[in-house]
Amino acid sequence: MTLPATPLQSGASGSALAVAGTFASLALFLSLTAHIAARNVLGDVPVKYAFVVGPIPAAIAVVVTTFELNSYLGVFVAIILDGVAVKYLYGQSNRLSGYITFIHVIVSIIIGTVLYALLALLSTAPV
Repeated sequence: MTLPATPLQSGASGSALAVAGTFASLALFLSLTAHIAARNVLGDVPVKYAFVVGPIPAAIAVVVTTFELNSYLGVFVAIILDGVAVKYLYGQSNRLSGYITFIHVIVSIIIGTVLYALLALLSTAPV
């Protein structure tokens, strides 16, 4: 028996302002998590690099959703380009850049899960 697969995301719908707001908030979130990851691995690093790393996966997420492309391919491309940006901006070896990218993915998942759970909890609060 085959179980149906559920997509990682649904199709895009909404105004251009909604898409821009989603991109900006996702880029800011990913910039914050990129800075946390780089700081965790490298120590004291400039925050300006994180503001270049964050918008790259956010832009890929918006493009993949808008054109209804394969979600798994979008995640793969976002992680690869995130690693390339980390290598170029922080000037580290491939191995260390991959480690920073891995930490960035993990930190993003953890913080995103906590924020989603908090939002779900707040949505059930009595009025």
